[in-house]
Amino acid sequence: MATTDGRIRAISVSSQKGEPKHNVPEAELRADFGIVGDAHAGSGLRQVSLLAMESIEELRVKGADISPGDFAENVTAEGLDLSALAVGDKLRIGDAAMLEVTQLGKRCHGRCRIYEKLGDCIMPRQGVFARVVTGGRIRVGDAINANSSGGIAKASGLDDGSSDSTPSHRQAALDDATRENVKSTRVAILTVSDSCAQGTREDASGPAIREILRAGGYEIGEERVVPDDRDAIARELIRFSDEGGCDLVFTTGGTGLGPRDVTPEATLSVCDRLVPGLGELMRAEGLKKTRNAVLSRGIAGLRGRTLIVNLPGSPRAVRECLEVILDILPHAIEMMHGGGHG
Repeated sequence: MATTDGRIRAISVSSQKGEPKHNVPEAELRADFGIVGDAHAGSGLRQVSLLAMESIEELRVKGADISPGDFAENVTAEGLDLSALAVGDKLRIGDAAMLEVTQLGKRCHGRCRIYEKLGDCIMPRQGVFARVVTGGRIRVGDAINANSSGGIAKASGLDDGSSDSTPSHRQAALDDATRENVKSTRVAILTVSDSCAQGTREDASGPAIREILRAGGYEIGEERVVPDDRDAIARELIRFSDEGGCDLVFTTGGTGLGPRDVTPEATLSVCDRLVPGLGELMRAEGLKKTRNAVLSRGIAGLRGRTLIVNLPGSPRAVRECLEVILDILPHAIEMMHGGGHG
């Protein structure tokens, strides 16, 4: 079970972007801004950054001479399972301050000094970004509590209202070696829905995908919501593939027969090659539950070294389709990168 309580191990700030952050004993969080005096504060979605102390310790064991703040994170958290957080989760710090998770990981535009020094930077994979909902004074040693009624619970909730975090038989079949390999796989999730994009309906399918993939050992890099617009879908798929360097991109929604269901067409327009077997397998699995599964038009294809898979729009169908292909994905990724033919 994920740990939802921790504490602040360090607070780090810098007056200018690009310069090393330095540790401070306390700081002031300002609502919808960030840490007062920090160069990365502002009105955007990445007002405050967090990283787990445990991640830093893992690199120290490997011989890295690093300290809290070296990855430019504002808050180094200890004891809190940041990998279990979801976009939308709330983090209470101390007595009054509240953050809302807005992004998991990030895309680096260049190699930072940590990458140049160690040959790796964990912030793009393990960093968490948030906006300040409620301001307040925070101090080293303050408690951090993840609100389990937010994204964490939502991510594990099934479409029938139950809450079951038990991995399926296919997820359990992934051995330790495979789980270790998929940790380096970069994954993005794209929810396609007019109502979700307009904010009139909560996205339940994206979190369902996230839950299953995390249980399989994958780390989610980016999650986005776009309307049922062919050009908007295509732009995000291209960005995920070409700029984000994603290995896997999952879409959910827009695969039916409605006049605005254009996800397969958008996917087809950006792919170099199709992988028809994945769509066929998912439809075959769906037929075991309902004959209406034949009406799903989802496809799968390759854009360069990125595998794009269309999933249906309902959380239940997402779960059924994704679980049937989950054990195939590691081999597909290996083949994309030139291996796995033996």
